[in-house]
Amino acid sequence: MSYSIIEIELTQPLPTISLSESETGIALILRRKDEPIGFLLQAQPANSVLTPENLAQLIAKEAGTKLLEESIRDELMVNTSFVQFPPLTVAICTKDRPENLARCLQSLLKIQTPALKLEILVIDNAPSNEDTKELVDSLQGVRYVREPKPGLDFARNCALHSATGELLAFVDDDVIVDRKWLEGLMEAWAENPDAAAFTGLVLPYELVTDAQILFEQRGGFRRGFDKIRYGQVLAGNPLHPCGAGIFGAGCNMAFRREILQKLGGFDEALDTGAPLPGGGDLDIFYRVIRAGYPLVYEPKYLVFHQHRREQEKLRRQYWTWGLGFMAFVAKSYQTDPPQRSQLRRLIWWWVKDQLQQLKNSLIGRHVLPPSMISAEFWGGMVGLFGEYPRSLRRIEQIRRKFS
Repeated sequence: MSYSIIEIELTQPLPTISLSESETGIALILRRKDEPIGFLLQAQPANSVLTPENLAQLIAKEAGTKLLEESIRDELMVNTSFVQFPPLTVAICTKDRPENLARCLQSLLKIQTPALKLEILVIDNAPSNEDTKELVDSLQGVRYVREPKPGLDFARNCALHSATGELLAFVDDDVIVDRKWLEGLMEAWAENPDAAAFTGLVLPYELVTDAQILFEQRGGFRRGFDKIRYGQVLAGNPLHPCGAGIFGAGCNMAFRREILQKLGGFDEALDTGAPLPGGGDLDIFYRVIRAGYPLVYEPKYLVFHQHRREQEKLRRQYWTWGLGFMAFVAKSYQTDPPQRSQLRRLIWWWVKDQLQQLKNSLIGRHVLPPSMISAEFWGGMVGLFGEYPRSLRRIEQIRRKFS
């Protein structure tokens, strides 16, 4: 399967879309005045043609209400000045993926303006060769830093200590930033000057394999197209803030560097690579909220992520999601006693939800096959029962090795 990803500007006449014989669906990125307001994913027969009338019906169903809301917002909005936007460092933590990194860096370099230069850091995490350094050396305006200790949160903390900007943004090497990415972060900052953390929308870079399409059909990394300001209480969510996955994704996040330093940076026993490749973003989002700071989700702060192309790698991703999430929960249970009753309720809710999803999959009422849901569930069980203490021991060995 292959889906055609098409951007549509809703203030312009709608196009006619013709699919090729190899395309079996569409993914429409809907924009209004160049700002993302909706995403539509739909299977279509190969060689089919969608007229402007067909598109109008699909778009009205998917984003009609949002389009009306944005029109009203335009009428009521007061222009916000970005004059006081602080110095920004953007960090890309990478390991042996120079082709992905080159694409990411080019997207960042394109959005710089003479009035606002980004400090761009590449943190080369335990590299096996010099390819990343040679790439960075060939580019102007990009700084190279090597972190020998293997593990994503070692690399993130290296960025924290190496950065000079008041704001520190992280993007993964397998994303490209949208042309409105910087403007979205500036807008979120201007509207929430007291916020300590910011996350943004993540849409697919490509949908050329069954695994990539399956991942998006389940929801992908998307968190919606509404601005959200998270604080100490979230109406209708009694488990807040323990279900930290709602806040955003680690491939597109930013922090006040001073606050991140006060919180002690990232937990290096999470996001450690192959043994525990997850949980670090959930943990820092949770700790930001628990420390009393707002966290803001801004859809215009948008990146495009290259999802895993192979089914086996997607299954592995779901396993790591369960593993990282429950390792974070187990860690929080130990370190945050006032939240223990809430964390117990979260564990019970997650187990019931996973089992219900598995049941639905077995009877054909879920987009994912049973093998992927069971992988996430089994990963969660491994994470819950001892993975975080095991990771602490591994991390101490790494620190001693590189001390």
